[in-house]
Amino acid sequence: MRSGEELDGFEGEASSTSMISGASSPYQPTTEPVSQRRGLGGLRCHPDYLRRAPGRLKLAQVVLALIAFICIETIMECSPCEGLYFFEFVSCSAFVITGVLLLMFSLNLHTRIPQINWNITDLVNTGLSTFFFFIASIVLAALNHKAGAEIAAVVFGFLATAAYAANTFLAVQKWRMNIRQQSTNEYIRARTESREVDSRPEIQRLDT
Repeated sequence: MRSGEELDGFEGEASSTSMISGASSPYQPTTEPVSQRRGLGGLRCHPDYLRRAPGRLKLAQVVLALIAFICIETIMECSPCEGLYFFEFVSCSAFVITGVLLLMFSLNLHTRIPQINWNITDLVNTGLSTFFFFIASIVLAALNHKAGAEIAAVVFGFLATAAYAANTFLAVQKWRMNIRQQSTNEYIRARTESREVDSRPEIQRLDT
């Protein structure tokens, strides 16, 4: 029979061996969040955005731009065709860009790219779409207003212009609010730093 000291020695060697094997094992427990390991598994819808006015307006813009594009695509003959081609380009571009932004905001994908100022991006898109949709609708109404599809495209073009204009107004209001909030935060931070300097006499002595 082995003595107690020998048994203790074997137990120590076994525990150290298990620690070494555990450290060298590739199957280590991890504390990494599950959402990070899933990649796109953390993708989730943001229904609150679709319930608010900007989300509803953006959804309306996508639908109106698509209908206007479909109406202009059903026209087989045109004379002249410049206004029709211009309206086709504007409606298609607005549909694609606004659709991408709608997906980015409704699925919270914009939070994964913080390097981009999404408020300014949305403001630029809505402003340019308002301008170009308005011009394209006027040109199409002046040059091509004979066929029913042309008239329908003009009507949906002006409706899309109204939707983009309303969204532009909301985007400008949000941009101004963010500017005011940043100014207020900078003012509060400056006041806090000045009070900290006033409350520390050793800093004042160094300054003098």
